[in-house]
Amino acid sequence: MKLTLTHISQLAELPCDTLIDARSPAEFAEDHLPGAINLPSLSDAERAEVGTIYVQEDRFKARRIGASMVARNVAAHLEGPLAQYDGGWQPLVYCWRGGQRSGSFASILDQIGWRVRLLEGGYRAYRRLVVQLLYEEALPLRPVLLDGNTGTAKTRLLALLGEAGVQVIDLEGLANHRGSALGAMSGGQPSQKLFEGQLAQRIAALDPKKPVVIEAESHKVGARMIPPSLWTAMKYAPVLRITAPVAERARYLADAYGDVTRAPDSLCSMLDMLRHLRGHGTVDRWQEMVAAGDFIALAEELIRDHYDPSYQRARERHDMPPARDVPLTALDDGALRAALPALMSAIETVSAE
Repeated sequence: MKLTLTHISQLAELPCDTLIDARSPAEFAEDHLPGAINLPSLSDAERAEVGTIYVQEDRFKARRIGASMVARNVAAHLEGPLAQYDGGWQPLVYCWRGGQRSGSFASILDQIGWRVRLLEGGYRAYRRLVVQLLYEEALPLRPVLLDGNTGTAKTRLLALLGEAGVQVIDLEGLANHRGSALGAMSGGQPSQKLFEGQLAQRIAALDPKKPVVIEAESHKVGARMIPPSLWTAMKYAPVLRITAPVAERARYLADAYGDVTRAPDSLCSMLDMLRHLRGHGTVDRWQEMVAAGDFIALAEELIRDHYDPSYQRARERHDMPPARDVPLTALDDGALRAALPALMSAIETVSAE
């Protein structure tokens, strides 16, 4: 039996126990349906070999060799990760376009007696829905941008707002990057397609009648591009701007970037990338602060000499609408939680204007 996807929202309640991506590991790593596990019907090398035979030699030979490879690989899956399942297990299988790889895999599972389903159109059908949502349609959202210069705890405020029941989209979390020159995070960034798939699923889960808070970003988060439908919605959204004293922001940054300061050599290498912007003398001084472990002073200089000027230029370049300031005097967790009621009230006010 085949399952047809008509909207991204269906991914939240797929009628299966396990979603199996039967494509090669390289295909899976680039992008996959949320929640899928990778049980390849062909390895990367096998897929390349079969494809070469198909194009350069003989199509029948390619299918015969490919079928034997699939059979061996599925057998290994049955003896390994699938050995735990009883007769009531219900898998959903897909490959690139719902063709031979997933079909062969599903046929074997069906013969065993499992109630297996195939995804109509495979990964391509899913990707088409992502592109339609993020590139071709106007999003039915009521976005409110949470703006503020570096170190104003916007990401932490987003998390606290989410805990309080406010709809949020954490772009930096989805992109696994803090959105700044020193913002790289452990594990690196997902591919653009994987980022977009996660973003599409988050958007599909939102109530369009309620505001959704999004951190104000440039058109990129690290190396990941914000898709045009969302970027358009963000450009015309009302803006709340968090402000705080520079000293408080510096202390917050030194703590929030603890993973960066614990790797001083890597931090110095990141600072080297700012030499063409801030000059050798300035960067040399910053690296001396790293060597001395004076990270609060370093954060304060970065705020004054690099981040604040960069933010101001970005706002002028993108012609952001006027912002309503939300001043904070402290950025510890207690102060942020105490600020939530006023912030939530401001969100409702600006979203209704």
